[in-house]
Amino acid sequence: MAEIPATLVKTLREKTAAGMMDCKNALKETNGDIDKAIELLRQKGMASAEKKAGRTAAEGSIGSYIHTGARIGVLVEVNCETDFVARGDVFQELLRNVAMQIAACPSVEYVSVEDIPEAVASREKQIEMGRDDLAGKKEEMKEKIVAGRISKRLKELALMDQPFIKENTITVNELVKQVAGKLGENIRVRRFVRFNLGEGIEVNKLDFAAEVAAMGGS
Repeated sequence: MAEIPATLVKTLREKTAAGMMDCKNALKETNGDIDKAIELLRQKGMASAEKKAGRTAAEGSIGSYIHTGARIGVLVEVNCETDFVARGDVFQELLRNVAMQIAACPSVEYVSVEDIPEAVASREKQIEMGRDDLAGKKEEMKEKIVAGRISKRLKELALMDQPFIKENTITVNELVKQVAGKLGENIRVRRFVRFNLGEGIEVNKLDFAAEVAAMGGS
């Protein structure tokens, strides 16, 4: 393709939030195929992020999200390398997206699989090993099946392995790496907490009919 239309560059930029020249070059490399250009930008962003992953990220922001109805709230800390980047729109958008993701994933309890305690993994393995559908299978086969199930289960508990709610073709981990590549800094989700209204409170349910009957008999 000799010349890339400005409208195509604009569309790619809106889909990826990558720089204008990066979008144009990606479209040139892929002969104007926007899907291939998105994949190319994603790969380049992730490669760039991997190179920076070992650098210290001690700056950042704590973001919050309150879901409609004020029944679910989230606090999340996302780190980067400089305060300048932390204050920028791109980083702040990532912060909000991660907070919304946590609110939308009630089963998520840890940032990554690596953060899951060994005791939790062992408990899940014991549960799976006792499943009725494994009865009678050879031990080697049973171990293989359980290993696959455990891997899937642990990923369900980890935020970074979740499909991104706004674009489920990528994971939260890939989203963070894309933003890291774009901003040129190491970025990581450090910790989070989710609040569910009334969680942990024991509520005594009154038997209205019994109460009325008792009042009538007094």
